[in-house]
Amino acid sequence: MAERKKEKPRHLGRGLQSLLSPIISTPTEMEEAYSGESSAANFPRDKELRDSLQLINVDAISPNPYQARTVWNEQELAELAESVRANGVIQPIIVRPSGAGYQLIAGERRFRASKLASLTTIPALVRQASDEQLHEWALVENIHRVDLNPMERAKAYHDYLSTFSLTQAEAAERLGEGRSVIANYLRLLDLPKEIKDMLTEGQLTMGHARAILALPTDDLRRKLANRAMAGRLSVREVERLVRRYLAGTSQPGATDRSKPPHILDLEKKLASQLSTKVSIETRKSGQRGRIVIEFYSLDEFDGMMERLGLVCGEDV
Repeated sequence: MAERKKEKPRHLGRGLQSLLSPIISTPTEMEEAYSGESSAANFPRDKELRDSLQLINVDAISPNPYQARTVWNEQELAELAESVRANGVIQPIIVRPSGAGYQLIAGERRFRASKLASLTTIPALVRQASDEQLHEWALVENIHRVDLNPMERAKAYHDYLSTFSLTQAEAAERLGEGRSVIANYLRLLDLPKEIKDMLTEGQLTMGHARAILALPTDDLRRKLANRAMAGRLSVREVERLVRRYLAGTSQPGATDRSKPPHILDLEKKLASQLSTKVSIETRKSGQRGRIVIEFYSLDEFDGMMERLGLVCGEDV
């Protein structure tokens, strides 16, 4: 059996990992840090990072305008607020100077929970950051720490690419993501509003949406999405329905009936093997022609390449 291709390791972008890693492990250490009684061993070796730790008035902090997350679970925030009341904020938020106050870079859940817990101050790392870094770090924190819903993530990728004029490949490199991952999320923006709402509300998953996108019209997509939601269909069930529809549309028509039986048989076998529509077109001589293999998403394309024993680069 061929050795599986090693997956590219996922990582946080542009140094965010070091900024988000815990620097104080217990409330006691937090108190010692603020009183000056803690040893340097409790902090990372980065003196600049250590010196940037401050207690900041909650009211002096404004939200991050590039926050990708728009839907917040109020129950989870309430539970986090109770934890904050009992234990304090264990991991500092990250802010940057802004006017007479500060602007949030990362840690909005902790910031919101602290306000719910009626804290007047919150531990924060004060860092210098450009607008580009502010946007990038907010996106990366949400992607790698608290999952966005599919539509939030799709819009965040779109805004990131548009704001900084990046290609999908450039964004993937900077965010530590696969290019196909970004491309698949961006395709969600082409879905009808009704299906987008289902994704936002958690009635459908990303897997459902990727399968539904293979259908050729919005009307068909709506019908299958409603059927999947009402019937609580699994992703595999939706994929089977899509394949069945696509196979039906590739049944022999007026043009296909003129093809020799052995060509039609080959088309059928290839379509079954690759799980997509395949068309073999030959010249009158029968000695030349072409094979057309259709695909409806980058994931489907990658899957076909694997079945064919081919390995594609990220920019294919």
